[in-house]
Amino acid sequence: MKCLLVDDDLDDQEVFLMTIEKINKNIKCLTANNGVEALLLLTAPGSFVPDYIFLDVNMPKMNGIECLKNIKDIEHLSNCKVFMYSTTSETSVVEKSKKLGATDFIVKPVSPTVLKEILSGILNN
Repeated sequence: MKCLLVDDDLDDQEVFLMTIEKINKNIKCLTANNGVEALLLLTAPGSFVPDYIFLDVNMPKMNGIECLKNIKDIEHLSNCKVFMYSTTSETSVVEKSKKLGATDFIVKPVSPTVLKEILSGILNN
């Protein structure tokens, strides 16, 4: 199983990666710091094709909404589940994300324990 976390917050990346490792050491998880980096990784020749993508909404260069629009246009990612993963919980942002094809919207939990429960529910299904 492979996943990609796109988030400009390095601390959030570290917590996410440690949580993924606790869930299953065999999950390969890469990170990108913004939407531009993510799209370069996902479209390069012999590109990384994750089963799951977790996208922060508020990032520099290209935000999560714009990145989501681009991901949904990439044919080899058609079976990839994309979860928005953000501190924002604005109804309009959540609705727009789902309308654009996000699988679901996860509000970043304050506790690593809660994050583990959320990610376990997603990755173990």
